[in-house]
Amino acid sequence: MKITLLGTGSPIPDPRRAGPSTLVRTDGACILVDCGRGVLLRLTAAGVLPPMLHAVLVTHLHSDHITDLNDVITTHWIMAPQGAPLRVYGPPRTQEVVNGIMASLAPDLQYRLDHHADLTWTPDVQVTEVAPGDTFTVGSATVTVGATDHRPVEPTVAFRVDDGGKSVVLGGDGVPCAGLDTLCAGADAYVQTVIRDDLVKLVPVQRLQDILDYHSTVEQSAETATRAGVSTLVLTHYVPSMQPGQEDEWRARAAAHFSGTIVLGDDLTTVDI
Repeated sequence: MKITLLGTGSPIPDPRRAGPSTLVRTDGACILVDCGRGVLLRLTAAGVLPPMLHAVLVTHLHSDHITDLNDVITTHWIMAPQGAPLRVYGPPRTQEVVNGIMASLAPDLQYRLDHHADLTWTPDVQVTEVAPGDTFTVGSATVTVGATDHRPVEPTVAFRVDDGGKSVVLGGDGVPCAGLDTLCAGADAYVQTVIRDDLVKLVPVQRLQDILDYHSTVEQSAETATRAGVSTLVLTHYVPSMQPGQEDEWRARAAAHFSGTIVLGDDLTTVDI
């Protein structure tokens, strides 16, 4: 199983980091988790084109996690040699979001259908809205849905991908909770979006201070990993953006609470488990 951090950025634009998205690959499954800004540029850099995806998993409907879902839908449609479904799994209201995307793409779809004689089908986006406790199959992988706590954003979910005796949990945004602990129990790897609360507290802007109550800190993510007994903690979606040379500082904060392997870094950081 290979885990690639396609985008490690946040809602605040950063020229070095795409928006939050993670790629999970096994011998029989290729799964994109969340679709932040610039996701297709990073996906291509990782050697994957949209038609190669078996599914897109969406943890929640905050704009920074779905900004480029429209690009995934359009490019999957255009690049596929023949009509093929794009399967999207996400929390309730995901269908509403996809319906809105399709409505916004209507002029473009018509232009392309009018221009390309060999393009005789429209995008086939198959949405499945999921809830904690659900399980489904993507390629050779089994995906389990767990509850997360990102209130007032509700509902939000995390996903556990199991394949070939390996497992990874994609935590999405949120603070530690029992549902996340249960989903992570015994996993090989746990990918969590994180903030540095010590740095955020230095910025006297209410809108930024508000994020403190619904995002895991680096330390909290490490505590979750320890409670769950995971082997590898993967940190992403750094707020504020992790600057060059700060990797050891961020890692040390996690290492104070977790004795396993800690992975963090730039976009396209990859770990094999």
